Amino acid sequence: MLKVGSRFEDKDISGISHFIEHLSFKGTKKRPNTEIISRELDEIGAQFNAFTSKEYTGYYIKTTQQNLPLAADMLSDMFFNSKFETKEINKEKGVIIEEMKMYEDEPANNAEELFEIVTLGNNDLGRRIIGTTKTVTETTRQKIMKYRRDFYLSGNMVVAVAGNFQPKKTEELIKKYFIKSSEKRNEPDYKPNKDFQKAPRVLLKNQKTGQVHLVLGVRSYGQRDKDKLFTQQVLSVILGGSMSSRLFINVRERQGLCYYIYSNQEAYLDTGVLGIFAGLNKDRIDFAIKAILKELRKIKDKPVAVAELKKAKEKLKSKVIFNLEDSQNIAGWYAKQELLSSENLTPDEYLKKINKVTVKQVQAMASELFQTQRLNLAIIGPFADKTRFEKLLKI
Repeated sequence: MLKVGSRFEDKDISGISHFIEHLSFKGTKKRPNTEIISRELDEIGAQFNAFTSKEYTGYYIKTTQQNLPLAADMLSDMFFNSKFETKEINKEKGVIIEEMKMYEDEPANNAEELFEIVTLGNNDLGRRIIGTTKTVTETTRQKIMKYRRDFYLSGNMVVAVAGNFQPKKTEELIKKYFIKSSEKRNEPDYKPNKDFQKAPRVLLKNQKTGQVHLVLGVRSYGQRDKDKLFTQQVLSVILGGSMSSRLFINVRERQGLCYYIYSNQEAYLDTGVLGIFAGLNKDRIDFAIKAILKELRKIKDKPVAVAELKKAKEKLKSKVIFNLEDSQNIAGWYAKQELLSSENLTPDEYLKKINKVTVKQVQAMASELFQTQRLNLAIIGPFADKTRFEKLLKI
Protein backbone atom coordinates (compact mmCIF):
# COMPACT_ATOMS: atom_id res chain seq x y z
CA MET A 1 0.00 0.00 0.00
CA LEU A 2 1.30 3.46 -0.97
CA LYS A 3 0.56 6.89 0.38
CA VAL A 4 -0.57 8.23 -2.98
CA GLY A 5 -4.01 8.87 -4.42
CA SER A 6 -6.15 11.44 -6.15
CA ARG A 7 -5.66 14.15 -3.51
CA PHE A 8 -1.94 14.19 -4.33
CA GLU A 9 -2.63 15.13 -7.95
CA ASP A 10 -2.63 18.52 -9.61
CA LYS A 11 -5.84 19.32 -11.45
CA ASP A 12 -4.32 18.84 -14.90
CA ILE A 13 -3.28 15.25 -14.11
CA SER A 14 -6.43 14.29 -12.22
CA GLY A 15 -6.87 10.49 -12.31
CA ILE A 16 -3.21 9.64 -12.85
CA SER A 17 -2.90 7.56 -9.65
CA HIS A 18 -5.76 5.36 -10.86
CA PHE A 19 -4.25 5.23 -14.36
CA ILE A 20 -0.92 3.97 -12.98
CA GLU A 21 -2.74 1.30 -10.98
CA HIS A 22 -4.22 -0.04 -14.24
CA LEU A 23 -0.92 0.08 -16.10
CA SER A 24 0.96 -1.84 -13.41
CA PHE A 25 -0.70 -5.03 -14.70
CA LYS A 26 0.34 -4.44 -18.33
CA GLY A 27 3.79 -5.98 -18.28
CA THR A 28 7.30 -5.80 -16.84
CA LYS A 29 10.72 -6.60 -18.22
CA LYS A 30 10.53 -10.06 -16.65
CA ARG A 31 6.85 -10.62 -17.50
CA PRO A 32 6.28 -8.64 -20.72
CA ASN A 33 2.49 -8.56 -20.87
CA THR A 34 -0.80 -8.90 -18.99
CA GLU A 35 -1.36 -12.46 -20.17
CA ILE A 36 1.89 -13.71 -18.62
CA ILE A 37 1.21 -11.95 -15.30
CA SER A 38 -2.36 -13.26 -15.13
CA ARG A 39 -1.46 -16.79 -16.19
CA GLU A 40 1.35 -17.08 -13.66
CA LEU A 41 -0.99 -16.07 -10.83
CA ASP A 42 -3.92 -18.14 -12.11
CA GLU A 43 -1.68 -21.22 -12.20
CA ILE A 44 -1.37 -21.04 -8.41
CA GLY A 45 -5.05 -20.14 -7.90
CA ALA A 46 -4.24 -16.68 -6.53
CA GLN A 47 -6.65 -13.81 -6.10
CA PHE A 48 -5.15 -10.48 -7.16
CA ASN A 49 -6.21 -6.94 -7.86
CA ALA A 50 -5.54 -3.31 -6.98
CA PHE A 51 -7.47 -0.25 -5.82
CA THR A 52 -7.01 3.52 -5.73
CA SER A 53 -8.55 5.90 -3.21
CA LYS A 54 -8.08 9.58 -2.51
CA GLU A 55 -5.20 9.04 -0.08
CA TYR A 56 -3.74 5.61 -0.81
CA THR A 57 -3.26 2.98 -3.50
CA GLY A 58 -3.09 -0.74 -2.82
CA TYR A 59 -1.95 -3.86 -4.70
CA TYR A 60 -2.60 -7.32 -3.33
CA ILE A 61 -2.14 -11.03 -3.99
CA LYS A 62 -3.93 -13.62 -1.89
CA THR A 63 -2.49 -17.10 -2.16
CA THR A 64 -1.46 -20.19 -0.21
CA GLN A 65 1.50 -20.19 2.16
CA GLN A 66 3.92 -22.02 -0.13
CA ASN A 67 3.39 -19.43 -2.88
CA LEU A 68 4.35 -16.42 -0.76
CA PRO A 69 7.79 -16.06 -2.44
CA LEU A 70 6.14 -15.92 -5.88
CA ALA A 71 3.59 -13.38 -4.64
CA ALA A 72 6.36 -11.14 -3.25
CA ASP A 73 8.35 -11.44 -6.47
CA MET A 74 5.30 -10.62 -8.58
CA LEU A 75 4.19 -7.57 -6.58
CA SER A 76 7.73 -6.23 -6.47
CA ASP A 77 8.17 -6.75 -10.21
CA MET A 78 4.92 -4.93 -11.01
CA PHE A 79 5.78 -2.16 -8.59
CA PHE A 80 9.36 -1.43 -9.61
CA ASN A 81 9.68 -2.76 -13.15
CA SER A 82 6.46 -2.03 -15.05
CA LYS A 83 7.28 -0.90 -18.57
CA PHE A 84 4.51 1.68 -19.13
CA GLU A 85 4.70 1.35 -22.89
CA THR A 86 3.08 4.12 -24.88
CA LYS A 87 0.93 1.66 -26.83
CA GLU A 88 -0.47 0.25 -23.57
CA ILE A 89 -1.07 3.74 -22.19
CA ASN A 90 -3.05 4.73 -25.28
CA LYS A 91 -5.03 1.49 -25.22
CA GLU A 92 -5.85 1.84 -21.53
CA LYS A 93 -7.27 5.34 -22.01
CA GLY A 94 -10.24 3.77 -23.76
CA VAL A 95 -10.65 1.21 -20.97
CA ILE A 96 -10.74 3.92 -18.28
CA ILE A 97 -13.18 6.07 -20.25
CA GLU A 98 -15.46 3.02 -20.46
CA GLU A 99 -15.08 2.63 -16.70
CA MET A 100 -16.22 6.25 -16.30
CA LYS A 101 -19.31 5.47 -18.39
CA MET A 102 -20.03 2.48 -16.18
CA TYR A 103 -20.02 4.74 -13.11
CA GLU A 104 -22.22 7.25 -14.91
CA ASP A 105 -24.72 4.44 -15.45
CA GLU A 106 -24.73 3.74 -11.70
CA PRO A 107 -26.34 6.87 -10.26
CA ALA A 108 -26.30 5.57 -6.68
CA ASN A 109 -22.49 5.53 -6.74
CA ASN A 110 -22.28 8.71 -8.79
CA ALA A 111 -24.37 10.56 -6.19
CA GLU A 112 -21.70 9.85 -3.58
CA GLU A 113 -19.06 11.51 -5.77
CA LEU A 114 -21.30 14.56 -6.24
CA PHE A 115 -21.87 14.76 -2.50
CA GLU A 116 -18.13 14.89 -1.81
CA ILE A 117 -17.69 17.56 -4.48
CA VAL A 118 -20.38 19.80 -3.01
CA THR A 119 -19.23 19.14 0.56
CA LEU A 120 -15.44 19.25 0.20
CA GLY A 121 -15.20 21.57 -2.79
CA ASN A 122 -13.75 21.31 -6.28
CA ASN A 123 -10.22 20.72 -5.00
CA ASP A 124 -7.73 17.88 -4.68
CA LEU A 125 -9.93 16.08 -2.12
CA GLY A 126 -13.29 16.79 -3.76
CA ARG A 127 -12.32 15.70 -7.29
CA ARG A 128 -13.14 12.28 -8.72
CA ILE A 129 -10.55 9.53 -8.22
CA ILE A 130 -10.88 8.38 -11.81
CA GLY A 131 -10.24 11.86 -13.24
CA THR A 132 -12.04 13.34 -16.25
CA THR A 133 -12.25 12.37 -19.91
CA LYS A 134 -9.97 15.32 -20.70
CA THR A 135 -7.25 14.52 -18.15
CA VAL A 136 -7.24 10.82 -19.02
CA THR A 137 -7.11 11.53 -22.76
CA GLU A 138 -4.22 13.95 -22.26
CA THR A 139 -2.16 11.60 -20.06
CA THR A 140 1.29 10.91 -21.51
CA ARG A 141 4.08 8.53 -20.62
CA GLN A 142 6.17 11.52 -19.56
CA LYS A 143 3.55 12.61 -17.02
CA ILE A 144 3.18 9.07 -15.71
CA MET A 145 6.92 8.49 -15.24
CA LYS A 146 7.40 11.81 -13.44
CA TYR A 147 4.51 11.06 -11.08
CA ARG A 148 5.89 7.58 -10.40
CA ARG A 149 9.35 8.94 -9.64
CA ASP A 150 7.80 11.33 -7.13
CA PHE A 151 5.59 8.88 -5.23
CA TYR A 152 6.39 5.23 -5.97
CA LEU A 153 9.20 4.95 -3.44
CA SER A 154 10.06 2.30 -0.86
CA GLY A 155 9.88 4.91 1.88
CA ASN A 156 6.33 5.75 0.80
CA MET A 157 5.16 2.14 1.09
CA VAL A 158 3.78 -0.30 3.65
CA VAL A 159 3.97 -4.04 2.99
CA ALA A 160 1.51 -6.08 5.06
CA VAL A 161 1.30 -9.87 5.26
CA ALA A 162 -1.47 -11.74 7.08
CA GLY A 163 -2.09 -15.45 7.40
CA ASN A 164 -0.03 -18.55 8.09
CA PHE A 165 3.59 -17.55 7.44
CA GLN A 166 7.03 -17.74 9.05
CA PRO A 167 7.88 -14.23 10.33
CA LYS A 168 11.67 -14.38 9.91
CA LYS A 169 11.60 -15.78 6.38
CA THR A 170 8.83 -13.38 5.40
CA GLU A 171 10.78 -10.41 6.70
CA GLU A 172 13.73 -11.50 4.60
CA LEU A 173 11.47 -11.75 1.54
CA ILE A 174 10.16 -8.23 2.09
CA LYS A 175 13.65 -6.81 2.48
CA LYS A 176 14.78 -8.60 -0.66
CA TYR A 177 11.93 -7.53 -2.88
CA PHE A 178 10.67 -4.20 -1.57
CA ILE A 179 13.33 -2.27 0.35
CA LYS A 180 15.11 -0.56 -2.52
CA SER A 181 15.85 2.76 -0.80
CA SER A 182 14.77 4.87 2.17
CA GLU A 183 13.79 7.81 0.00
CA LYS A 184 10.38 9.19 0.92
CA ARG A 185 8.08 11.75 -0.62
CA ASN A 186 7.37 14.79 1.52
CA GLU A 187 3.73 14.88 2.60
CA PRO A 188 1.42 17.67 1.47
CA ASP A 189 0.80 20.34 4.06
CA TYR A 190 -2.45 19.01 5.48
CA LYS A 191 -4.42 21.72 7.20
CA PRO A 192 -7.65 20.72 8.95
CA ASN A 193 -10.33 22.67 7.14
CA LYS A 194 -12.20 24.43 9.94
CA ASP A 195 -13.54 27.10 7.61
CA PHE A 196 -16.98 25.55 7.36
CA GLN A 197 -19.57 26.86 4.97
CA LYS A 198 -21.90 29.71 5.78
CA ALA A 199 -25.04 28.36 4.07
CA PRO A 200 -26.51 25.08 2.78
CA ARG A 201 -25.36 23.90 -0.64
CA VAL A 202 -27.11 21.88 -3.34
CA LEU A 203 -25.59 20.15 -6.37
CA LEU A 204 -27.94 18.72 -9.00
CA LYS A 205 -27.23 16.39 -11.88
CA ASN A 206 -30.19 16.64 -14.21
CA GLN A 207 -30.55 13.10 -15.48
CA LYS A 208 -33.55 11.03 -16.50
CA THR A 209 -33.60 8.14 -14.03
CA GLY A 210 -36.25 5.69 -12.91
CA GLN A 211 -35.27 6.40 -9.32
CA VAL A 212 -33.93 9.62 -7.80
CA HIS A 213 -30.71 9.23 -5.81
CA LEU A 214 -29.72 11.70 -3.14
CA VAL A 215 -27.07 12.15 -0.50
CA LEU A 216 -27.70 14.63 2.31
CA GLY A 217 -25.03 15.32 4.91
CA VAL A 218 -22.24 17.41 6.33
CA ARG A 219 -18.50 17.77 6.53
CA SER A 220 -17.26 15.93 9.60
CA TYR A 221 -14.04 14.79 11.26
CA GLY A 222 -10.94 13.08 9.89
CA GLN A 223 -8.40 10.48 10.99
CA ARG A 224 -6.40 12.96 13.02
CA ASP A 225 -9.38 13.86 15.19
CA LYS A 226 -9.05 10.66 17.18
CA ASP A 227 -11.19 11.89 20.06
CA LYS A 228 -14.09 12.57 17.66
CA LEU A 229 -13.73 9.73 15.18
CA PHE A 230 -15.28 6.93 17.22
CA THR A 231 -18.25 9.07 18.29
CA GLN A 232 -18.82 9.95 14.64
CA GLN A 233 -18.93 6.26 13.71
CA VAL A 234 -21.45 5.45 16.44
CA LEU A 235 -23.63 8.43 15.46
CA SER A 236 -23.72 7.25 11.84
CA VAL A 237 -24.79 3.75 12.84
CA ILE A 238 -27.57 5.04 15.09
CA LEU A 239 -28.92 7.13 12.23
CA GLY A 240 -28.76 4.62 9.40
CA GLY A 241 -26.36 1.74 9.97
CA SER A 242 -28.85 -1.11 10.16
CA MET A 243 -32.37 -2.23 9.26
CA SER A 244 -33.55 -1.18 12.72
CA SER A 245 -31.87 2.23 12.57
CA ARG A 246 -33.83 5.46 12.86
CA LEU A 247 -33.75 6.35 9.18
CA PHE A 248 -34.68 2.88 7.96
CA ILE A 249 -37.60 2.49 10.35
CA ASN A 250 -38.99 6.02 10.22
CA VAL A 251 -38.36 7.00 6.60
CA ARG A 252 -38.68 3.70 4.76
CA GLU A 253 -40.75 1.34 6.90
CA ARG A 254 -43.26 3.72 8.46
CA GLN A 255 -43.63 6.21 5.61
CA GLY A 256 -42.53 4.17 2.57
CA LEU A 257 -40.68 7.17 1.14
CA CYS A 258 -37.69 5.32 -0.33
CA TYR A 259 -36.37 1.96 -1.41
CA TYR A 260 -32.96 2.21 0.23
CA ILE A 261 -31.71 4.54 2.92
CA TYR A 262 -28.59 4.39 5.05
CA SER A 263 -25.89 6.61 6.51
CA ASN A 264 -22.14 6.37 6.12
CA GLN A 265 -19.11 8.35 7.21
CA GLU A 266 -15.73 8.67 5.49
CA ALA A 267 -12.72 9.94 7.43
CA TYR A 268 -9.79 11.35 5.46
CA LEU A 269 -6.59 12.50 7.13
CA ASP A 270 -7.69 16.01 7.99
CA THR A 271 -11.43 16.08 7.36
CA GLY A 272 -14.37 13.81 6.63
CA VAL A 273 -17.96 13.53 5.47
CA LEU A 274 -21.09 12.04 7.01
CA GLY A 275 -23.87 11.43 4.54
CA ILE A 276 -27.35 9.92 4.32
CA PHE A 277 -27.98 8.00 1.09
CA ALA A 278 -31.43 7.34 -0.34
CA GLY A 279 -33.12 6.12 -3.51
CA LEU A 280 -36.72 7.19 -4.03
CA ASN A 281 -39.58 8.19 -6.29
CA LYS A 282 -39.12 11.68 -7.78
CA ASP A 283 -42.63 12.71 -6.77
CA ARG A 284 -41.87 12.09 -3.08
CA ILE A 285 -38.44 13.64 -2.82
CA ASP A 286 -39.57 16.72 -0.87
CA PHE A 287 -41.31 14.54 1.71
CA ALA A 288 -38.22 12.32 2.02
CA ILE A 289 -35.85 15.25 2.55
CA LYS A 290 -38.14 16.68 5.22
CA ALA A 291 -38.34 13.27 6.92
CA ILE A 292 -34.54 12.90 6.94
CA LEU A 293 -34.09 16.38 8.39
CA LYS A 294 -36.64 15.57 11.06
CA GLU A 295 -34.47 12.64 12.19
CA LEU A 296 -31.40 14.90 12.30
CA ARG A 297 -33.29 17.36 14.50
CA LYS A 298 -34.44 14.59 16.84
CA ILE A 299 -30.99 13.15 17.40
CA LYS A 300 -29.50 16.54 18.24
CA ASP A 301 -32.40 17.66 20.45
CA LYS A 302 -32.91 14.54 22.52
CA PRO A 303 -30.30 12.14 23.98
CA VAL A 304 -30.31 8.65 22.50
CA ALA A 305 -31.46 5.84 24.77
CA VAL A 306 -28.77 3.77 26.43
CA ALA A 307 -30.14 0.62 24.78
CA GLU A 308 -29.97 2.27 21.34
CA LEU A 309 -26.39 3.32 21.95
CA LYS A 310 -25.47 -0.21 23.00
CA LYS A 311 -27.11 -1.65 19.87
CA ALA A 312 -25.09 0.67 17.62
CA LYS A 313 -21.86 -0.27 19.35
CA GLU A 314 -22.61 -3.98 18.94
CA LYS A 315 -23.28 -3.41 15.23
CA LEU A 316 -19.92 -1.69 14.78
CA LYS A 317 -18.08 -4.31 16.78
CA SER A 318 -19.65 -7.17 14.86
CA LYS A 319 -18.76 -5.55 11.55
CA VAL A 320 -15.09 -5.37 12.56
CA ILE A 321 -15.03 -8.93 13.89
CA PHE A 322 -16.72 -10.38 10.79
CA ASN A 323 -14.43 -8.48 8.40
CA LEU A 324 -11.32 -9.67 10.20
CA GLU A 325 -12.20 -13.31 9.64
CA ASP A 326 -10.53 -12.79 6.25
CA SER A 327 -6.72 -12.55 6.06
CA GLN A 328 -6.91 -10.00 3.24
CA ASN A 329 -8.96 -7.65 5.43
CA ILE A 330 -6.52 -8.13 8.32
CA ALA A 331 -3.63 -7.07 6.09
CA GLY A 332 -5.62 -4.03 4.95
CA TRP A 333 -6.57 -3.13 8.53
CA TYR A 334 -2.95 -2.82 9.64
CA ALA A 335 -1.51 -1.47 6.38
CA LYS A 336 -3.94 1.45 6.15
CA GLN A 337 -3.36 2.46 9.76
CA GLU A 338 0.41 2.18 9.43
CA LEU A 339 0.31 4.32 6.31
CA LEU A 340 -2.11 7.03 7.42
CA SER A 341 -2.50 7.04 11.18
CA SER A 342 -0.38 8.17 14.11
CA GLU A 343 -1.39 5.00 15.97
CA ASN A 344 -1.96 1.44 14.81
CA LEU A 345 -4.84 -0.01 16.82
CA THR A 346 -5.41 -3.71 17.23
CA PRO A 347 -9.03 -4.82 16.83
CA ASP A 348 -9.34 -5.13 20.63
CA GLU A 349 -8.04 -1.59 21.13
CA TYR A 350 -10.49 -0.31 18.51
CA LEU A 351 -13.41 -2.06 20.19
CA LYS A 352 -12.48 -0.58 23.57
CA LYS A 353 -12.59 2.91 22.09
CA ILE A 354 -16.02 2.24 20.60
CA ASN A 355 -17.21 1.02 23.99
CA LYS A 356 -16.16 4.30 25.62
CA VAL A 357 -18.49 6.45 23.48
CA THR A 358 -21.21 7.98 25.66
CA VAL A 359 -24.75 9.26 25.14
CA LYS A 360 -23.54 12.77 25.93
CA GLN A 361 -20.79 12.59 23.28
CA VAL A 362 -23.22 11.41 20.60
CA GLN A 363 -25.67 14.24 21.27
CA ALA A 364 -22.88 16.82 21.42
CA MET A 365 -21.55 15.72 18.04
CA ALA A 366 -25.03 15.67 16.48
CA SER A 367 -25.64 19.20 17.79
CA GLU A 368 -22.33 20.37 16.34
CA LEU A 369 -22.60 18.74 12.92
CA PHE A 370 -26.29 19.01 12.11
CA GLN A 371 -26.74 22.73 11.65
CA THR A 372 -28.56 24.42 8.79
CA GLN A 373 -25.52 26.24 7.40
CA ARG A 374 -23.48 23.02 7.24
CA LEU A 375 -25.95 20.96 5.20
CA ASN A 376 -25.06 19.68 1.72
CA LEU A 377 -27.33 17.90 -0.73
CA ALA A 378 -26.45 16.08 -3.95
CA ILE A 379 -29.23 14.79 -6.21
CA ILE A 380 -29.27 12.78 -9.43
CA GLY A 381 -32.65 12.92 -11.10
CA PRO A 382 -34.88 14.91 -13.49
CA PHE A 383 -34.43 18.28 -11.78
CA ALA A 384 -32.96 21.51 -13.11
CA ASP A 385 -33.84 24.06 -10.41
CA LYS A 386 -32.01 23.71 -7.11
CA THR A 387 -33.84 26.60 -5.44
CA ARG A 388 -36.72 24.40 -4.27
CA PHE A 389 -34.26 22.11 -2.49
CA GLU A 390 -32.28 24.93 -0.94
CA LYS A 391 -35.50 26.14 0.69
CA LEU A 392 -35.99 22.73 2.31
CA LEU A 393 -32.58 22.59 3.97
CA LYS A 394 -33.37 23.81 7.45
CA ILE A 395 -32.78 22.12 10.79
